[in-house]
Amino acid sequence: MTEPERRPTVAGTLMAHAPEETRVIGSRLATLLEPGDIVLLAGPLGAGKTELVKGVAEGLGVDEVVVSPTFTLAREYEGRLRLVHVDVYRLDTAQELLDLGLEDLADDGVMVVEWGDAVAGLLPPEHLEIAIDLADDESTRTLTFTPSGPSWGSRSAALGAVLGGG
Repeated sequence: MTEPERRPTVAGTLMAHAPEETRVIGSRLATLLEPGDIVLLAGPLGAGKTELVKGVAEGLGVDEVVVSPTFTLAREYEGRLRLVHVDVYRLDTAQELLDLGLEDLADDGVMVVEWGDAVAGLLPPEHLEIAIDLADDESTRTLTFTPSGPSWGSRSAALGAVLGGG
């Protein structure tokens, strides 16, 4: 398996040229995740959001097969930390997210939200946002990491080292 290409930028940007590389990035990210962490994923259909979550699950020691929760909204997996995988693509209103009480699910685990940019204003400001852009060739992805809040601020150097392969 090839390693993701590192491109240094202020927010922290990586390139992935295959789904396997996207999963490697997710697995590396999992080493930094702590109880209560929220990771918001943004990107178009087919960008690799679920592949990234599969890597996070692998890095957390989840043994189950991770599938997109598009129709169930949320799936939970047990590992080193409980992983709550949420997909808000099919929500009609922001109130539906609040009604689900998802922020409580992540108290002792990690919540990863696909299409998280759509609901970022409803979730705590302490989070990590990952924007995934799909190149014209549809095989190259650019992942841009933007940490928010004091917890991620104190982990930003570790985030850079882990994602950079260090």
